[in-house]
Amino acid sequence: MKNKLSLFAAFALVLVLLAGCGSNNNTAANNSSAGNSSADNTASAPAADTSKEIKELKISFVPSKDPGEIITATDPLKDLLKKQLATEGYNVDTVTIDVGTTYEAVGEALTAGTTDVGFIPGGTYVLYDDGADVILTATRAGLSNDSDNPKDWNDNKPTQPTEDQATYYRALFFAGPSPKGQELAAKVNAGQQLTWDDLNSANWAVMSTSSSAGYIYPTLWLQNNYQKGITDLAHVVTSDSYGSSFARLAAGQADVVVAYADARRDFEKQWTTDFGRGKSIWDETNIIGVTDGIYNDTISVSKNDPLMTDDFKKALQDAFIAIGQTEEGKKVIAIYSHEGYKAAQSSDYDAERKAQEIIKSLKK
Repeated sequence: MKNKLSLFAAFALVLVLLAGCGSNNNTAANNSSAGNSSADNTASAPAADTSKEIKELKISFVPSKDPGEIITATDPLKDLLKKQLATEGYNVDTVTIDVGTTYEAVGEALTAGTTDVGFIPGGTYVLYDDGADVILTATRAGLSNDSDNPKDWNDNKPTQPTEDQATYYRALFFAGPSPKGQELAAKVNAGQQLTWDDLNSANWAVMSTSSSAGYIYPTLWLQNNYQKGITDLAHVVTSDSYGSSFARLAAGQADVVVAYADARRDFEKQWTTDFGRGKSIWDETNIIGVTDGIYNDTISVSKNDPLMTDDFKKALQDAFIAIGQTEEGKKVIAIYSHEGYKAAQSSDYDAERKAQEIIKSLKK
């Protein structure tokens, strides 16, 4: 009996030892498996998306107003855009803003990829659409007058903004307080048709050749009405900004300037302060010509810029649209009379392309 108990105890001890070894092996295997799983998880963890980390975003504006004024007015856009792009998943270290020396300079910068985003008119975009891609078009307040008859604009001064948002605007021919300017306005207000000699005897201030309101559409108006263009006028100077044009008009150096329809609203204060006139701009200027509608300004991006992926372009669209819906954002974009933005596509500017073709034919 004693021997049987001893054998049973020995057998039990062997079972315990075997169970212990099995447990240790399983634990080691489990630990090894857990370690491998951890290593596999670490190895398969996605790397940080460096494509959404942007060191610098460069924005360029055309010089449609005094460059210093544009820089000051748009400075808050830097932080607004950084914050809004962050909500789109993009972290931008720095947003820089500059104003091109000419409209063409901004188009060339977009084409070269030396600037990322350009606030440019439709005419400039079409000239440089080989290197620029339109992503947004601006919306503006409609005006209380949209007639194609210049006398209507003179009979219903001052022009006021409306609550309606417009996707196009017109260019106007503004006659100033000089004797010649008053002579031309008097004929229009008397219901008389201006002759080519009337226009050719005046001193003109226009913008660069890619400016929709300051050159292209006024040229089309002259072509449609007189079979002539701006290059056929005897006395023309090119201004570096609309502010310069209206300063010339106020000083009597120009009898006629061409500009966007609500320009007088923008230069109303300067007319009697910086430009030194005694009466209001509404009293001393009249309209002598009205162009067809011009599709609004663009926000365009460089086609030759590695930043401009489809995803980032969509993020920029959403960011600018959102900024344009805030009070702070509206203050910034008001420098260009923009009130908001909507997504755009190249075909929106096909009418502008037709205008450019006519301009090219006039230069041959």
